[in-house]
Amino acid sequence: MSQNNEDTLTARGPDLTSISELKPSTPTRKPKPPKPENATTITIGISAQVLFNMEKEQQGLEDYIKYQVEHETQPFSPGPAFSFIKALEAVNTQLKELYPDSEELFDVVLMTNNHPYIGLRLINTINHHQLFIERFCMTGGNSPIGYLKAYHTNLYLSSDPDKVREALEEGIAAATVFTPEKITEVSDTQLRVAFDGDGVLFSDESERIFKAHGLEKFLEYEKKHENKPLEHGPLKGFLEALEKLQKKFYDKGQRMDCPIRTYLVTSRGAHSSGNRALKTLQSWGLEIDEAFFLAGAPKGPILEKIRPHIFFDDKMSYVEEAVEIGTVACHVPYGISQGPAPK
Repeated sequence: MSQNNEDTLTARGPDLTSISELKPSTPTRKPKPPKPENATTITIGISAQVLFNMEKEQQGLEDYIKYQVEHETQPFSPGPAFSFIKALEAVNTQLKELYPDSEELFDVVLMTNNHPYIGLRLINTINHHQLFIERFCMTGGNSPIGYLKAYHTNLYLSSDPDKVREALEEGIAAATVFTPEKITEVSDTQLRVAFDGDGVLFSDESERIFKAHGLEKFLEYEKKHENKPLEHGPLKGFLEALEKLQKKFYDKGQRMDCPIRTYLVTSRGAHSSGNRALKTLQSWGLEIDEAFFLAGAPKGPILEKIRPHIFFDDKMSYVEEAVEIGTVACHVPYGISQGPAPK
């Protein structure tokens, strides 16, 4: 897949007289993920439509409900996020072995705007696939977004881009899941999560400079601000939550055998602008297990090697590239890189 210049940071902008004149334009609303003091679990709110392959409503709501009730014993097949949720549960199993009394675990909340009657088929499906999901949010036609904070949600995944944008506006980490035609086989013993940098873990500050002034001035700006940490992006809190669980394994001497592994896959170049990304993570007290600075090269070959359960990027071109090679990819509609809403 060809990459456009804006995605790969290879375009050049107009020559400006002074780097001191460069300032980010009005920033995108800064996300503020909720951190309730009494919430020890890491809560993943997931749409039923991405956990399972559910039939779309075709004949109207009443006929749809009737159909689901009549087929309540017939389980749905796994959807694009199924392997991700299974990996979370595998991590929980190992955490419980190490810390039998701890409640610091992943907790999955199944969220759907379907009628509660459809919950019968969903429960049967969960039991069929041997998932451990106790909490449901079934809103009978209303949006579930208003309940995300009540569930202390750390990450919300959906196939509906409008709901994802609504969640981000509420300060909740969220992304739109896209389904490959054939999903790549992933590890069943280690959860692997890959993140883009700018617009995902970091704010879109640097991308705004690039968009406005081109590659040369972007590089000058990054060099000048190398020791100034970037503001956090919408998924910084989720990385923080993952690392909290990773450290529980490290404390038991299992750093090299940790069942959670994180990856940074960024278009930044290491020499030209990588320092600021790494120093930002360091200033936050966060680690990343593996970092790939691609300097605008395609991300597909790296993702093929990593085989992540899930990959987050703010640019649709990279999401599409990932989906083409079988990676379950999620679009984070945040920051200046966003054009028209994806279909």
